[in-house]
Amino acid sequence: MRTVLISALLAMAGSVCAQQNALDRYISEGLEKNIVLQQKSVSLEKALTAIQTAKSMYLPSVSFQGAYQTADGGRNIPLPIGDLLNGVYSTLNQLTNSQRFPKIENQTINFLPRNFYDVKVRTVVPIINTDIGYSKKISEQQAQLKEYEIDTYRRELIGNIKSAYFNYLTALQSVSIYRSALELAEEGKRVNEKLLENGKGLPAYVLRATSEIETIRAQVSAAEQQAANARLYFNSLLNRSAEEPIDTSFDINPALAQANAAMLSESDIRNREELRSLSKAVELNETAIKMNRSFNIPKLNGFLDLGSQSEDFHFNDKSRYYMAGLQLEIPIFAGNRNKQKIRQAELDLRFAELNREHYTQQIKLAADVALNNLRSAWQTYNSTLKQLEAAESYQRLIEKGYRAGTHTYIETVDARNQLTMARLSVVINTYRVLQAAATLERETAAAVIGSTSNSPTK
Repeated sequence: MRTVLISALLAMAGSVCAQQNALDRYISEGLEKNIVLQQKSVSLEKALTAIQTAKSMYLPSVSFQGAYQTADGGRNIPLPIGDLLNGVYSTLNQLTNSQRFPKIENQTINFLPRNFYDVKVRTVVPIINTDIGYSKKISEQQAQLKEYEIDTYRRELIGNIKSAYFNYLTALQSVSIYRSALELAEEGKRVNEKLLENGKGLPAYVLRATSEIETIRAQVSAAEQQAANARLYFNSLLNRSAEEPIDTSFDINPALAQANAAMLSESDIRNREELRSLSKAVELNETAIKMNRSFNIPKLNGFLDLGSQSEDFHFNDKSRYYMAGLQLEIPIFAGNRNKQKIRQAELDLRFAELNREHYTQQIKLAADVALNNLRSAWQTYNSTLKQLEAAESYQRLIEKGYRAGTHTYIETVDARNQLTMARLSVVINTYRVLQAAATLERETAAAVIGSTSNSPTK
């Protein structure tokens, strides 16, 4: 009778010879269209852009700077040039019998510039600056954290898609089983009506058959509603229309074989992205400590100015100039703020290490529980197969005895109910095995989900 069950379970399965099965296609579609995943991808792009920004700090910066000033009044400097030179010039004119040396007026020089401009192109290049290197490294580590965050969500999304898909298949097959039970109940009512017409039946049996039919119809309706809800949730994960049809061509045999193989292995959490993320957080805090401890390393920049300055907007050989130099900064005292930053970074590092230890224990526990749940689900699945085989045999014997008059109609109803429940139990526990396997796959990061990007940070 197990062959009958396998046929029922595979009734909705399609050929997957050289193509992806439906579930694999839906996983690819979900990873491509999920809105949250797209948002996290944008965050990763921002982190990668921050790396490029940090790298650009090594390059020279060039800027155009201009200033214009004019003023009047204020302090003046008197220069008695005429008083000093006019006597000399007068004597020279007498000696040369000419007027070649005219009189000069005394001058007054104002401190404030009038109609003065200064424009220049300034180039600054860092020569010694350890903060730039640490900032670049921190940006790379933050980008890696974003990548691990995306990988974590991708793996979580894959698990949710698989679980939702198996729930939908379970609901559909439950509908099919209830409809099959409804056909048996309607056939039982028809037989009882014929027996009553021939004077061999009882009106109570007809009434009991009618009640059984209505009960099963209610179960069919509830199962159909459950299938509709499962379809809504599944389509929402894929960011599709709520009424979009779902391809049910899923080959269950390879999935059961993989679940059986996974059940025989030990839980291994070394590939979990969360652990990599926690380790990367520890590294990031270590880098922050190194950067804070380098506060006393001098910073040296070089600069070059090419410009022009003059009054009344003159521009000539005398107004043009260049200036080159070095700028050195040596920290001496900052109110112990740098030491406080180092202490804060050390505390952040300690917290990150404790956080990694705590979540490693939690993840290991979850993986062990998932493995135990899979083993339990597999045992239950095998038990339900035997129960179904017994229920099918019992139903045939009771049905045969009822037609021969050795069993009552109530016994046939009970036999059919047992058969229906056994079929449902097999379907439910079959997909529970697959869901438990999907959970174990998620907890141990067993599936290869691909790279989140082509960035150089991995």
